[in-house]
Formats: sequence, structure tokens, C-alpha cells
Amino acid sequence: MENLFNEYVMALDTYIMVKLKEKTAQLADSLTKKNRAPIALSMGAPTANPPAMLIEKLKEFLTESNIHTYSVTRGELFYRQAIAQKMQDRFGVTLDVNSEIFSLLGSKDGLANLIRFIITPEHEEKEKDILLIPDPGYASYGQMVQCSGGKAYPIPLTKENNYQPNMEEVLAKLVEDGYNPNKVKAVIINYPNNPLGVSATKEYVKTVVDFCKKHGYLLISDAAYCDVYFDENQKPFSVLELAGAKDVTVELFTLSKPYAITGWRLGWICGNKDVLSRFGKGKSTIDNGIFKALQKACAYIMNSPEGEEYIANANAGFRRKQSIMIKGLRELGWEIKDEDIPHTTFYLWLPIPRKYDSSFKFCEDLLEKSGVVVVPGDAFGKYGQGFFRISYVCSDEKLQEVIDRMKADGFKY
Repeated sequence: MENLFNEYVMALDTYIMVKLKEKTAQLADSLTKKNRAPIALSMGAPTANPPAMLIEKLKEFLTESNIHTYSVTRGELFYRQAIAQKMQDRFGVTLDVNSEIFSLLGSKDGLANLIRFIITPEHEEKEKDILLIPDPGYASYGQMVQCSGGKAYPIPLTKENNYQPNMEEVLAKLVEDGYNPNKVKAVIINYPNNPLGVSATKEYVKTVVDFCKKHGYLLISDAAYCDVYFDENQKPFSVLELAGAKDVTVELFTLSKPYAITGWRLGWICGNKDVLSRFGKGKSTIDNGIFKALQKACAYIMNSPEGEEYIANANAGFRRKQSIMIKGLRELGWEIKDEDIPHTTFYLWLPIPRKYDSSFKFCEDLLEKSGVVVVPGDAFGKYGQGFFRISYVCSDEKLQEVIDRMKADGFKY
């Protein structure tokens, strides 16, 4: 069976979150015996219960006739109408429910399939189709491109470029490295960003839209964290708000983060109708639509007062948890300036302690000594070396215990 899988899949490394889970499981018993039972600050998955009304609606819809039959791959009309309403109310973006919205089994499903559909696999490195991806960025981006037979080229996100790099400079570096700019198929952006927690200005994103128009590239906006924010005056925006963006852009959204339903797998992709038409043809050959009861319950909660209240309360909780971690980390020596504190996502991106020269080694020591699971920065790209990511989604008590353990076990900046 050694020749069963293609070379691109064979070259894949184990996904970082799977590695961390496996390592944690191996150490769980020994850590528990020394009063250091694992505390996971690794997964970007809210741990609160979903909105009570959402659960009640799901129970109600489960008894309806024809609810258990196949759903259309594009998504039921009522689901797409709810999405269109949310996009209009939240962002002022008008979408055609029949041509500019397509349902997804979570945004990860959409990203993986879209990338696979636009890349033509090649063996020769310099002949591969190229996607420009954020670095540091969501760990799956690069692996999705790799297993599709393409080349992922980094868009460096650094403090020096204010996490908003000049795309013409990125393209010039690509050419300098011997790659053909005509092989670039798409640019992925992710604001608010995982793992950094940073956002971008509309002015900057408009330059990225114009860059893609100029060069004929597709712009893929991953908006997974657009509903996780702490400042009403700095609410995340949709790229599709920008003039002319729909000409070159598709944007992906998920319901996992705002409503704590990561296991339900619901999201959508919207934007350029020509891209979505071809995307839909590919997607329809692979799977059927989402369970209709889930679509119906989420269509209700998306534009309901209960849904808005839930998101506001959840974000207030994340803000409180962020404060707990920042206070504790400052006590441990981390120099976190007020202006550098993220106002979106539930992540903190921090330098590793001074005595370490490897993100992996620090995270390994923190797990083995204190039972605290965080993610090494280089899991998100080469520009992440020297950093680590904290996801503060667990209880306030566990977050405080993390700080207490780090103090007791000698971890400081």
C-alpha cells in the first residue's frame, strides 16, 4: 500500500493540533499524578454552551416533516436568505441569494475545496500554481495548498510592517526567489488574524483588492473571527464592503466561533458569482448539503435578538479572560503594551522567554513541567519562530491556574 496515496498527501506532516492532542494524551496520567492535569490553551474553540434558544429551535425543527431528507448543496433558501440578511445588516453588503452565497460545512471545508479546485497539480517546484498565504497564518493554509499540488508562498506579517505588508513587495520577492508571478492564482488574507489577533484597516485591504485586480488574482478573505471583537468602535468589516471588491473576492464565514458550535460545521462562502458558480459545480460532486434542521436553527439565531445578546455576552467574557491572562503574564515579566493588546479574536501572540531560542522547546517544556498546552509560533509559518499562541477560551479559574503554575514552575519572560 506504500504507493497508494499521491506524493502531495504523502509529504504532509501531521496537523499541529493533532500532534498536540496526541502528546497531551501521552502525558496526561503522569501530569495528573503531580497535580498538573493538562490545561489546553491551544484550540481555537469556544468552550461555553451554545445559545439556549438555538438548542430549543433545533429540538423543535427535528420533528418537522421532510427535515431528515437530503439538503441542496448550495444551502436551503431560508439559510441563504438569513445569510444575506446578516451580511446586509452587519456590513451593508447586498448579496444575491441564488448566485453569490454558498453554504459550507464550516469555513475549513470551503477553504480546502476552493484551493483544490483552483490549483492544477505540478511536480516541478517552479512550475506549481502559487497561493500567497499569510505568515504567521492559520496552519491549514499551507497544508491545503501542499496536498493540492501547489506552492504556498508567504506573505510576511510582522510588527515592522504593522501586519499589513506591501503586496507589490511580496510579489517582487517572489520573482527574486525565481518564481513566476503568472503562476499565482490567489491571495489569502485573514483579518482578524489567527494567530496574531490583529486587524487591518479598510484602506490597507483596499490596496490588496486593487493589487489582485491589477494582476488578475483571486482574493480569498477568511473572516472566521469577524464576530469576536471587544470594541464597538473597531468592529471587523467585510472585504465585500469595499468598492469593486466583489469583482475579485470571495469571503468565508463560520458560525463555529460566534455561537460555540464548532461541532455543527456550518458556514458560508460569498462574493464573486462566477467563482461561486464553478466552486458549486465542484462542491456538488463531493457532498450534499448540511442537515436541514441545523440550517433552520442557525437561520433563526443569526438575525435574532437572542443571537446578538449571546455574541455580546461571549465577547465580554473573552475580554475578561484576556485581562486575566495579560495581568498574569505581565507579572511574569512579559512586556505587553496597551496598544499591542488585540481587540479581536481570543488569542494572545507572545514572544517566548528570553532563555529559549526555539518556540517548540519552550512549548514542550511548558507542557511537560506545568501541563499547559500552547502552540509554538513556527506551526503558523517561518515568521512565527520565537513566538507562541495562547487561546484563552477555558474558564477564568483555569486561566488563573495557568498563571499560578507558571509562577510556581519558574516560567517567566
